[in-house]
Amino acid sequence: MGNPHFHKLPNKNHWVQAIHTAVKGRARYKVNGLYHSEALKRYLESRLLEEEIILQASANSYTGNVLVIFHPDKSSNAIALLIQEIVLDYRGKSSKTLASAAVIEDSNLHSFGIKENIGFVGDNNRSIFNSDVLSQISVQRQLNQTSSKLIPVLGTIGALVCGTGLLYAYNLDEAILLLIQKLHTPLRDRIMVSITFLGDPLVMLISSLGLAISPLYSNRRSQATMLGIAGVGAILLNCLMKLLFGRARPALWNHIIKVGQHSFPSGHAMVSIVIYGFTSYILAKQFPEWRFQIYALAVVLIAAIGFSRLYLGVHWLTDVTAGYGAGLLWLIACIISLELQQKYRSSLAAG
Repeated sequence: MGNPHFHKLPNKNHWVQAIHTAVKGRARYKVNGLYHSEALKRYLESRLLEEEIILQASANSYTGNVLVIFHPDKSSNAIALLIQEIVLDYRGKSSKTLASAAVIEDSNLHSFGIKENIGFVGDNNRSIFNSDVLSQISVQRQLNQTSSKLIPVLGTIGALVCGTGLLYAYNLDEAILLLIQKLHTPLRDRIMVSITFLGDPLVMLISSLGLAISPLYSNRRSQATMLGIAGVGAILLNCLMKLLFGRARPALWNHIIKVGQHSFPSGHAMVSIVIYGFTSYILAKQFPEWRFQIYALAVVLIAAIGFSRLYLGVHWLTDVTAGYGAGLLWLIACIISLELQQKYRSSLAAG
């Protein structure tokens, strides 16, 4: 009897064989020709990530396997057929590229009068030529994907900056706080104090550093380390900006919590968007089928923390919006650094 998790495609070419398909929305495939082919690895990953139904794809040229996380509505056989189509497309393009390279080689060899060992030299040059072309294609596609993801984020940062400027220019901070003050009740006071505690920079810093050194995350050391760096960096940047601007806190009513001297930008808003944003990014990568719920929960929590600072009267609205903008910018820098680090390590492992 065979492995119940091993299935061959109903196709005579048998380029792709599905293994470990028990988990819905997650499957591993054995790809014929992937073994020791770094060019095919890059081509597979770049093509798969272009598909909307593919959430994550990771090819391994040492084992010849491809791990794919896809939309739960799709079957593993459908993904296998997609991989097979990409492999066949790769082979077709490789044949054309090799044919073009062969013409160039033959022409160069003929012009120099070299006719001996042409097969040996040609195969090596063709492989290098093919790898370089596919590498350029893969890099260009990765740059396009990164740019498309950054556009809405940069737009959000720009909107926060413009909103902060308009609020300050029209002097709306005081009017907004006085309007929020009308919502005060003893029960809401207790709720807001609890929410604001979840965004305390010191609490989140200790939590993020604890995760960074925890043995439970030894298999995800790079992510845990970057989380610690993100938390420490956000707090240091916030302290630096507070000293630079030196803005006094609102004093429209008596505060029910203890706060520091400087107000701009909000440390709770800035650090919470970094810590909770980075954590949600990692969780969404790990559980892509729940990524919408994860991001939604993070957005609600971050917004609630910012509102709690306004409700308690310890920050102006411009403090909170500026904290969100600065925090989001630092968060994106940390995420990009993590992705570049992972790609660099993958490249080292591959060769």
